[in-house]
Amino acid sequence: MRIDHGNLRALAAVVREGSFERAAAVLNVTPSAVSQRVKALEERMGRLLVQRGAPAVATPEGQVLVHLAEQTAMLEHDALNRLGLEDEAESASIAVAVNHDSLETWFIQAARIFAGRSRATLDLQSEDQDHTAALLRNGAVLGAVTTLSDPVQGCRIHGLGSMRYVASCSPEFHARHFSAGVNARTLAAAPVLVFNRKDALQARFAARVLRGAPWQPPVWWVPSSRAFVQATMAGLGWTMNPLPLIQRELDGGTLVPLRARAWEDVPLYWQHWRVNSETMDTLTAAVLEASSSLVRRRA
Repeated sequence: MRIDHGNLRALAAVVREGSFERAAAVLNVTPSAVSQRVKALEERMGRLLVQRGAPAVATPEGQVLVHLAEQTAMLEHDALNRLGLEDEAESASIAVAVNHDSLETWFIQAARIFAGRSRATLDLQSEDQDHTAALLRNGAVLGAVTTLSDPVQGCRIHGLGSMRYVASCSPEFHARHFSAGVNARTLAAAPVLVFNRKDALQARFAARVLRGAPWQPPVWWVPSSRAFVQATMAGLGWTMNPLPLIQRELDGGTLVPLRARAWEDVPLYWQHWRVNSETMDTLTAAVLEASSSLVRRRA
C-alpha cells in the first residue's frame, strides 16, 4: 500500500496546528483542500485518523501516521542537505516536548547550539517533566526531556543529570510560619505554591516531613516557573523552586531554604525516536552539551 505524501503532510499539519483552518494557512492551501486530503487518506487507510473538534486530535491510528509524517519530513530535510540542495528543502521543524523548568533554564542553550549547526527549527511543547513521555509515546513529538528512566518503545535514551529543586521561601515567610521548625503542624498551616494539578514536587517533600499525616494546606496555583520565583519572594508561600532560577536569591538572602538539605534532585533523560537522521543526531548532541549545567551524580 502506498501513502500519498501530500495527504500525509496534511494530516500532520492538522494535528500539529489543532485545526483544519490553521493547517491550511501553514500549507498555503484552502481548508477544503486540507479536508479532502485527510478524508482521502482516511478512505485509503479504512479508518478514522482525526477526531474533529477544538482542537482536532489524532486517533491512535492517526498518531502512527503523524509520526511517519514527522520522520519523513526530517529524513527528506537530511537528504536534500546531503545533496547540497538545502535551499530547495522545506523548513523542517522537529516537535520536541520539554518540561517547564528545563525550558526556563538550560534548554534554550541547547536550541542555540542546535541553531548554529542545523537549518531546522524546533516546535517546542512545554509539559510537566513527568508527562512529556506521553507525548513521545503517542507520536506527537520526536524527542522529549523526561523523568522516565525506561526507554519508550522505539526510542533511544540518554541520561542528562538532575534538576535540583530547593524547598524555599522568603525570610519573612519563614519567620512567620516556620519559626518553630518545619514539621507536620507548621507545614499544614503554611500556604504552598503549586504549578498545576500535575505538579507533585511539593507533596513529595511534605510527605517526607509528615510521615503519613494528612496534608491539606492553603494552595496558590501559579502556572509559571518565573512567576513561581516572584511569588515566593513576595511571601505568598513556600515551594520547590529550580535551583538555577533562585541561586542568586539564595546567595543574596532574599530566599532561604525551609531547612537544611531541603532539596530534591529530579533525574532527567533525553529520549528520541530511533531514526537514522543527521538532524536528530545534531539535536541530541546539542541537548547533551547544554545539559552539562545539571547536577551530576558523584561516583
